[in-house]
Amino acid sequence: MNINALTAFFKWCTIINVGLFFLSAIMILTAADFIYSVHGALFNIPREALDIILYGFLGLYKIFILVFNLVPFIALLIVDKKLPS
Repeated sequence: MNINALTAFFKWCTIINVGLFFLSAIMILTAADFIYSVHGALFNIPREALDIILYGFLGLYKIFILVFNLVPFIALLIVDKKLPS
């Protein structure tokens, strides 16, 4: 596997994960009552606790995207520019 294939891999991982992040955020913002009705009934947790859990989920997911997708992609771009062709 060469550096161009790895760069393309991390680029698409970043694009897909950012898309999923935005989809999750939009779903949480627009369908919060439905999410609470489903998860509140399943796990018997108060609305405030579910809000904190969902906020933590989005924050942690964003950190994972940055650390495991975007940073390796940028590092590969930098290394590819510095390597002699």
